[in-house]
Amino acid sequence: MDRTLKSFSLLLSYPTRELQHAMSEIGGVLASDTRLTAAARRALRPLVEGLAGRDIYDLEEQFVLLFDRSRTLSLNLFEHVHGESRDRGGAMVSLIETYRDAGFDPATSELPDHLPVLLEFLSTRPSREVRDTLTDAAHIFEALQTRLERRESPYAAVFAALIQIAGAKANKDVVEAMLAQPDDDPTDLKALDEVWEESEVTFGPDPNAGCPQVRDMLAQMDTPINPAPQAAAK
Repeated sequence: MDRTLKSFSLLLSYPTRELQHAMSEIGGVLASDTRLTAAARRALRPLVEGLAGRDIYDLEEQFVLLFDRSRTLSLNLFEHVHGESRDRGGAMVSLIETYRDAGFDPATSELPDHLPVLLEFLSTRPSREVRDTLTDAAHIFEALQTRLERRESPYAAVFAALIQIAGAKANKDVVEAMLAQPDDDPTDLKALDEVWEESEVTFGPDPNAGCPQVRDMLAQMDTPINPAPQAAAK
């Protein structure tokens, strides 16, 4: 198992006391990974130390505000590609089939395109497949990194590290197009409810959906979806 990818999967998961207790071991794993530069390893320390030492309720609130109440920071990767279109349902079914074909059965209620789930899966895969998959999603990672840096969040370091492990540069034009989408205001609950009014995603069998590799699905991530509706001015 790639312990670094597993560690990133945990870092991007909802904070728990169990996670806090594991931060010492996680920090040690990240500090020893030579795929990351010394600067990248140092940049991860504030997140590791914060998750280890801050009040659990503060950590939970921070996580929800960032990743649950901000569509532009969603950890569900297909959200940045398909939104809630019908295409997302087919992509999700194919991803589930890919997991099953590899003998991977995630014990979570999260959607299969949830980044921590994908990282846990990749932690069991060959290094070439890992690099290819992370490369295909690099522009999403860079956009998330930039948005998190704007909010001065230590979570930004995880996405910078993922790009470094991929060993590739993101498509700048695509990143700029994603960053042109307006940021959600996580404190404006009424506006967020309007933004998150979405069509049902169908997960039924698709007779035309085979079992492509994860990277084949992520390779379709070159064009971001249309910007989410902007909150009405007060």
